[in-house]
Amino acid sequence: MSRPPRAVVSLVHLGCARNLIDSELILGRLAEEGLAISGDPAQADTVVLNTCSFIGPAREESEGAIRDLLARKRRGELARVVVAGCLVQRFQRELGRRFPAVDLWAEISDGRELARRVAALAAGRRVPSYLESTGLREPARDAARLLSTPRSYAYLRISHGCDHTCSFCAIPAIRGPHRSKRPGDVLDEARELIEAGVKELVLVAEDSTAWGRDMGLELPDLVEALAELSGDHRLRVMYAYPNNFPWRLAELLRDHPRVLPYLDIPVQHISTEILRAMRRAGSGEQVRRLLDRLREEVPGITLRTTVLVGFPGETEAHVCELEAFVREQGIARLGVFVYSPEVGTSGFDLPGRVEPAEMERRRERILAARDEVLRGAQSARVGTEIEVLVDSAATGEDACAVARPATDAPEVDLAAHVFDCRSSVGDRLWVRVRGLDAESNLECAPAG
Repeated sequence: MSRPPRAVVSLVHLGCARNLIDSELILGRLAEEGLAISGDPAQADTVVLNTCSFIGPAREESEGAIRDLLARKRRGELARVVVAGCLVQRFQRELGRRFPAVDLWAEISDGRELARRVAALAAGRRVPSYLESTGLREPARDAARLLSTPRSYAYLRISHGCDHTCSFCAIPAIRGPHRSKRPGDVLDEARELIEAGVKELVLVAEDSTAWGRDMGLELPDLVEALAELSGDHRLRVMYAYPNNFPWRLAELLRDHPRVLPYLDIPVQHISTEILRAMRRAGSGEQVRRLLDRLREEVPGITLRTTVLVGFPGETEAHVCELEAFVREQGIARLGVFVYSPEVGTSGFDLPGRVEPAEMERRRERILAARDEVLRGAQSARVGTEIEVLVDSAATGEDACAVARPATDAPEVDLAAHVFDCRSSVGDRLWVRVRGLDAESNLECAPAG
């Protein structure tokens, strides 16, 4: 008597790198339950959607994905729809009333009970349709993950939650206060990733520079310990809050060969008036001094940041100041978001709302300034030789490998397209920059 085919489950991920780690944890638990995992939702009979609820556009994307999956279920293309993550954590059972055809809802959890319930559903058994969180996640070592990134890089979460009270942000309400993972747990996770062949560890958290303060430590202590692990790996630090900056980190960014001279440090705005309305610590002048000191102490450092336009009360003068800041500071790697009023935040009822069309115009204006700076910075690299890390190998005679230099983080920055290259994912290559494409990505050939 032949066994019935195993249930096939696929996971659809939405949101940031921190949420991607949650997705990889869920995939790991699903695999442990004996479920077959497919990267193609069209081949699955059960789809788990891991949602994002950071800002309005993220919620709209999540709800649109729910509607799309339920439409597939109505057409008979899909048997079960499971929705998990930040959107469920934030709006809880309200979503079940709006989308009653979803088979299972799950708040943020470690994924074990979620996987058990998915396996039970796949076996035709009835389970409770709502999985509540058991409380704030402990800042413990993450269990084994099923990586969805190429072997060249992986994200390493060093803490959970955030203690800041920015008036535009709902993350503390979703993820809770800041909790640092213990150094030994982070190091153990890093060793597993390095032993699996990962070449770049991308450190992420809601506020990475807060790591360790609840244990009498600071982020540089962890970065140095990670850099000293055995292996052929390098570190990249993301999501560094600009106030109370741990300056020994600058020494590591400058001097340690395994710590990439790159820092993602979201500033959100440069107008002191707007920063105070956002309930951000510090002033525009302090932001400028911080960036200037980083460039002085770490020659050649790449600084990435994000800003928010359209915050209530923002005027044309504030936008002009922000645009000038991007040009004066030469900020080539920059994300620009428009303000989204979030229920439960202190900024929700502020007067002086900016019209959506005007917010978008301001966003495009700041991006135009960034692109001008970016094109100039990338053009200056033409004719030089640089080292890159291969994220995607070339396939076919006319294809190129997709790689990144140290100046670019995965998914949010630029790429280096290497032509006439036979390489594998995770290889480090020296290449010569021949030109730029229309989006300012580097076009390269092997050096020599």
